[in-house]
Amino acid sequence: MTTKRIVFTEPRKAELLDVEVSAPKENEVTVSLEYSAISAGTERANFVGDRNGIGVAENAEAVFPRTVGYSAAGVVTAVGSEVSDLAVGDRVFVAWGKHQKQITMKRRKLVKIPDGVSTKEASMALIATFPLAAIRKTHLEIGESALVMGLGILGIFAVQQLRAAGAYPIVAVDPVAERREFALKMGADVALDPTAADFVDSVLKITDGGANICIEVTGLGIGLIQALDCMKKMGRVALLGCTRSSKFEIDYYGKVHGKGISLIGAHTMMRPRTESSAGLWTDEDDLKTLLNLTKGGRLNFADMICEIASPEDAQSVYDRLANDKKFPIGVLFDWTKREF
Repeated sequence: MTTKRIVFTEPRKAELLDVEVSAPKENEVTVSLEYSAISAGTERANFVGDRNGIGVAENAEAVFPRTVGYSAAGVVTAVGSEVSDLAVGDRVFVAWGKHQKQITMKRRKLVKIPDGVSTKEASMALIATFPLAAIRKTHLEIGESALVMGLGILGIFAVQQLRAAGAYPIVAVDPVAERREFALKMGADVALDPTAADFVDSVLKITDGGANICIEVTGLGIGLIQALDCMKKMGRVALLGCTRSSKFEIDYYGKVHGKGISLIGAHTMMRPRTESSAGLWTDEDDLKTLLNLTKGGRLNFADMICEIASPEDAQSVYDRLANDKKFPIGVLFDWTKREF
């Protein structure tokens, strides 16, 4: 069977190409995607040819073609002979797949979507596990103050999750005014511009001397440096954003060592694969948690969806992602409008 997949065939070129889809083996499932979500930071890096991936040298030459689209949802169309807990017609979340209409995946990469959660909402769930894992690693206590540096999709999900976890106050930070307004809508207590002259003083005042935890999502050296200036003694900073350039310096003695700050690597790949424990959950358990919290009204995935695009418009969508600092927070590809 053939289907359509979005492929970056060269830097800054996205094409909708034909690819083969295999029938499911014993422990596999074939899914017809309805929606797949764009993970802006990762997909922009892949589109323009930036460094992406653990272990990739900073000066490594970009290799193409590249494929992306690891957070999606759809309907089961076929199951392997050893799959007994899913059936044709079930709605499922698909983890670590691709932006493509039909896809065959290992059973363990799928999570059944609970009633009351749409495939549109569920399609963003894997992306939402990234900040959740970072928050877990900080061991946040109810009532601790939290700083979120960077208000793209990961930062806004972090704001929601911090509120659900009992953080107060939640200070959301981004230079784009529209994103600060959106963060307030989605649960932040205060939203600040990091380019303001009194930014650090404002955070210290709001948090009574500094934030207890920070979810750093900018992936920029200046973002981390500013975050460190805003931390309370013994604070914890989770490095969630991918800092693809090492060309910046930190005064570790004054900003980290002297204040007893914990810097926590929070890349989503740095989590257990098979068994959850305190602060370290598998992505499968986090996915189930997020879908249930959405069903229960604790998290708002519906309002995270800002735009729905056709896969046939992939080139224009990624051009905007690469060039527009106001690119919408939650953007989905809709695979339901026609047969691909």
